[in-house]
Amino acid sequence: MNELHLETSPYLLQHANNPVHWKAWNENSLAIAQKENKLILISIGYSACHWCHVMEHESFENDEVAAIMNAHFINIKIDREERPDIDAVYMKAVQIMTGHGGWPMNVVALPDGRPIWGGTYFRKNDWINSLKKLQEIYAQNPETILDYAQKLHEGLQSLSIVPINNAESSFDFEILEKLIEKWQKSFDWEFGGMARAPKFMMPTNYEFLLRYGYQTKNQSILDFVNLTLTKMAYGGLFDTIDGGFSRYSVDVKWHVPHFEKMLYDNGQLVSLYANAYKLTGNQLYKEVIEKTLRFVEKEWLTQKGSFYSALDADSLNSDKHLEEGAFYVWTKAELRTILREDFELFSLVFNVNEFGYWEHDNYVLIQNQSLEDIAKQNNVAIATLEQKKKSWENLLYTAREKRSKPRLDDKCLTSWNAIMLKGFVEAYKALGKKNYLEIALQNAHFIIKNLWSSEGNLFRTYKNGTRGGAEQSVAKATINGYLEDYAHVIQAFITLYEATLDEKWLLNAKQLTDYCFDFYYDESAQFFSFTSKKDSKLITPHFEVEDNVIAAANSVMAENLFRLSLYFNNSYYETICQQMVQNIIPTIDYPSAYSNWLNMLLHFSEQNKELGICGENALHYLEKINQKYLPNIVIAGTTKSTKLPFLENRFSDNETLFYLCQNKTCDIPTTDFKEIMERIVKLS
Repeated sequence: MNELHLETSPYLLQHANNPVHWKAWNENSLAIAQKENKLILISIGYSACHWCHVMEHESFENDEVAAIMNAHFINIKIDREERPDIDAVYMKAVQIMTGHGGWPMNVVALPDGRPIWGGTYFRKNDWINSLKKLQEIYAQNPETILDYAQKLHEGLQSLSIVPINNAESSFDFEILEKLIEKWQKSFDWEFGGMARAPKFMMPTNYEFLLRYGYQTKNQSILDFVNLTLTKMAYGGLFDTIDGGFSRYSVDVKWHVPHFEKMLYDNGQLVSLYANAYKLTGNQLYKEVIEKTLRFVEKEWLTQKGSFYSALDADSLNSDKHLEEGAFYVWTKAELRTILREDFELFSLVFNVNEFGYWEHDNYVLIQNQSLEDIAKQNNVAIATLEQKKKSWENLLYTAREKRSKPRLDDKCLTSWNAIMLKGFVEAYKALGKKNYLEIALQNAHFIIKNLWSSEGNLFRTYKNGTRGGAEQSVAKATINGYLEDYAHVIQAFITLYEATLDEKWLLNAKQLTDYCFDFYYDESAQFFSFTSKKDSKLITPHFEVEDNVIAAANSVMAENLFRLSLYFNNSYYETICQQMVQNIIPTIDYPSAYSNWLNMLLHFSEQNKELGICGENALHYLEKINQKYLPNIVIAGTTKSTKLPFLENRFSDNETLFYLCQNKTCDIPTTDFKEIMERIVKLS
């Protein structure tokens, strides 16, 4: 029978009424496969995935398909967001077998879990034929499958190894120029991003490029980052009506998105746009930040201070059928009715024309010119056009709110919450809005209270509300956390310290870091494992080192160790951080997959310094400093005497002192804020 009604994941519950006898991934399910000597069919997806829904409707809701799956396989459904460890291992296998990956991801494995076949989306007949053939081979010629499984398993294990570099610690900064030169060949100089479709936003890439362009005074790189951020904000990828970004664009101009909205994308993009705003003062970036955080607060922030995970790509259309993007698109007739005499001017701004046309008489709003240019061309005052744009968006928002909204994934994931927490803090630094800091602190307290156990470990997920259709009396945190969860919570806590100077956030970050060394660090690999030593082992270990739509857990940990080593004068943290970076840098071929590591490399340049602010007015000056783009400065401060090693014995009752330091050596302190800022700016 189908056992998914026992789960809390919204994605698994979506499949709870399928005729397929789905099981969740657990020791009991795996034991049944071994006992009955049946192949395991592992199907992985997530609640906001459009093609996951398509395959469910075509195959998993079909009695003929279900009969074949139930007869010959132990069928296991997995929410990749709850179990990124399982997803990562079998994704590697699918990429080896097919050359590409994606979701839904479907893998057939031996009873011991070793994969033998896999792919992504399958049409019904292809799915049936493939399963029949696999079962036939397994029954009649199992040695063929066993031999292939062994070779594939060996390949998977080899992929998890990063060569150890025992050379003396010296960082090669010339490699950056060579990698940037190679990377630039992929840049799209018309629409920004990489010159291909689909286009993912990859915030980590642009955080690095922004910093690299700033520190090397490479205006071409800075222009490219600004082009990309502008075109993303102009495109249908960004919901100009209600804020928030969709997951990616299916075309090169950021026009038609894959319409799901994910918490992790929006958290990272807020941080990116906040940094870009600090550097440029671009009002478009400020608008993006404010709209996105307003959306997050309205749609995802819970009363307890946590954030929900996602909105689905699909929503009910006017015929009450689920359709991708139905909530977001417009027909020309709808727009004429709503906008009336302003329709023609609106059409110029948002391209209700061939450039903005999608399909089936639907338009996805996209800008390709600035409001300044459009105002000039049409003899309209820019202030008038800006006001009209706000008015149009309010009208469309009111009309759109009457539609059926996309489905909500209401689980709270620890790492994603921490990413969004950091976004709110970075927005507070850039814009100075106290409300952003208050929401960030509320979320941090939620994490401590609900996701950090008394045994010291973090949990992965927190789910309130229903379980299998019945009300839960108490919300529940489940699944032991992954390195990703620790890395991002530690980073978020450090960021909170940078905004508040409250040392408890550093102490919390250090406590979680030490826990990671106890249960995640692998001395032989010289990296942190994705899963805890307490957890059941999968078919191969996983060390996440490649940056993707989210920075690799190990690259985030390296960043954390770098900062904490300075705050706590901890040479062990420093050594491990340097070794991780040293191991990775020589292996880099495609910089887009290692951009957070390249950002780490910049931390070891001569331009990197530390700034200590000690005195009762430290917070006042901190707010001014945080409004500047200073990626090469690690900031610490205190308004009272402190035992924090970096600041110990540096506080003065009578004045505010500024200490500029490098490599554990500080210049003579100064009380002149203007002077210290001039020295900092000269560093870049």
